[in-house]
Amino acid sequence: MENINFVLPEIFISLSIMFLLIVGVFKKNSSSLIYSLSVITLIISLGLIINFPGKEEIYLFNDSYKIDELSILMKIITILSGIFVLVSSYNYTKLEKIFNIEYSILILCSILGMLVMISSYDLIVFYIGLELQSLSLYVLAAFNRNNIKSSEAGLKYFVLSALSSGLLLYGCSLIYGFSGSTNFSLIAENIFSSEYGNVFGLVFILAGLAFKISAVPFHMWAPDVYEGSPTSVTLFFAIVPKVAALTVFIRFLYVPFLSLIDQWQPIIIFLALASMIFGAVAAIGQKNLKRLIAYSSIGHMGYALAGLAVGTNSGIQNSIIYICIYLIMNLGIFCCLFMMKRNNKFYDNLDDLSGLSKNHPIISLSLLILLFSLAGIPPLAGFFAKFYIFISVIEQSMYFLAIVGLVSTVVSAFYYLRVIKIIYFDPPVEQYDQTKYLGLKISLALSTILMLLYFIYPSGLINLVSKINII
Repeated sequence: MENINFVLPEIFISLSIMFLLIVGVFKKNSSSLIYSLSVITLIISLGLIINFPGKEEIYLFNDSYKIDELSILMKIITILSGIFVLVSSYNYTKLEKIFNIEYSILILCSILGMLVMISSYDLIVFYIGLELQSLSLYVLAAFNRNNIKSSEAGLKYFVLSALSSGLLLYGCSLIYGFSGSTNFSLIAENIFSSEYGNVFGLVFILAGLAFKISAVPFHMWAPDVYEGSPTSVTLFFAIVPKVAALTVFIRFLYVPFLSLIDQWQPIIIFLALASMIFGAVAAIGQKNLKRLIAYSSIGHMGYALAGLAVGTNSGIQNSIIYICIYLIMNLGIFCCLFMMKRNNKFYDNLDDLSGLSKNHPIISLSLLILLFSLAGIPPLAGFFAKFYIFISVIEQSMYFLAIVGLVSTVVSAFYYLRVIKIIYFDPPVEQYDQTKYLGLKISLALSTILMLLYFIYPSGLINLVSKINII
């Protein structure tokens, strides 16, 4: 019982979800109240995680749940991302008429699933967390029932995600069959009793996890779901689940299967190469901003996987730094999308950005900084994120992976620069409405300033991540 403090955030969010559902049922017109309470719930959960007693490794529930530096950091990032998603999308959800009680409760459910995934140290616990996250995301994707694109996005995501979950569960059952356990430590001990059987199971698990982060060739859902879902849900898809999925990748590869690195390393390298190349090339012809962001995110996940492929602590740490910077950049881009509103209608095509700098110089400047950062232009944070990954890759003499990554960066710079050209040099369209919502302005200002000034004190994030030593 003395270790109950370590699961207080999960317990608190679970109880809050039940309480908010009861409030929603018995109190009419309680959407705003539940929205506010959801943000407060996440803030309190964040405080509970930050105040964890001690920082040593703790194993709970028969060694199936692990609290360590990695899980604490990733939980903090997940909850912070959830807070910013709710705060920045408040105005959008009201105007799009999806401001229902279920919206923020589903986001809380999804975040709860992610927290369980991040700390899972057992295949069954991991799968429970994954399904809690996924079921909430299915409903969120189709949340705007009046929009046929949203319904289509939800159905596509449901069908394909169910298939990937099936593959993943099959992989888990194979590993249990060959190793005789679902616990990560015991799998690591028994792994050589049937090495090839375990590799076969691992391939299925990697396929399922690659789907969750939309890595090629399991990316087919991302562009359609990103475009069809409400923009606030697309923002959630684009940033928050990626943190949990990356943590699970680290846990799987470097705890039970570290001794099989020769077998899984080529798979991760292939996923990284394919994602970087496809993400760079496929985005060039896109006309819709949300689809462009979808292909861009596929490419960015390729860089994060490249860090995991090297098999060193520095590679893992640099992947975590990459995902942190990626989250902030995407949050800023979506904040700009939330500001592209005219007569209570939101616009998300590239043509709608035409000449934006003439009427909205502040939004244009923010987009310029964020897009340059996404392209990896120095001295912005996006450059450092890619630089750290390339350093890790080159240290392990993976020169081909580094070269492909550099070429992909150059190719992807084309479509980021094309957006900047549209903003600054094309004839202006009709002016957008002025944004009065403070939460959205703060989110955009924070993300832009962090990307612009990261180079002044990069060691802050590096020192935070350097405490994580998995191997």
